[in-house]
Amino acid sequence: MTYQDVFVEFWEQVKESIKEETFAKLTMAKTIGKPELKNIFLRPIYSEDDFRVLLKYNFRPRETEDIEEEMSLDEALVIVKSHLKTSFLSVLLFSTKKDVVFKVNKKGVGTITENHPTFKNVN
Repeated sequence: MTYQDVFVEFWEQVKESIKEETFAKLTMAKTIGKPELKNIFLRPIYSEDDFRVLLKYNFRPRETEDIEEEMSLDEALVIVKSHLKTSFLSVLLFSTKKDVVFKVNKKGVGTITENHPTFKNVN
């Protein structure tokens, strides 16, 4: 199974956590090399009509200002996928039910592991 197939399973868990309103944060980590882009974070913006996320690019040199954009989950998915395996090797889903970690190894194999939740609430 390719890492893309495993990522689809992971993203289903992201959508499920949003549906259950347990989604707290998503973080892309484990950079490849020493790029300026240190992390990408997604934070939830819950509203009565719609669900959106605040996507934040966090840069390594402190002189570089972080960039924040509000967008739909589908728009964020495109950005997350574009950085996966090019800039980052792992994506962490933090929900109030469990933490889910998606990793890609050097051979391009994806894995999912689950841990106890880090966050007690979504705020």
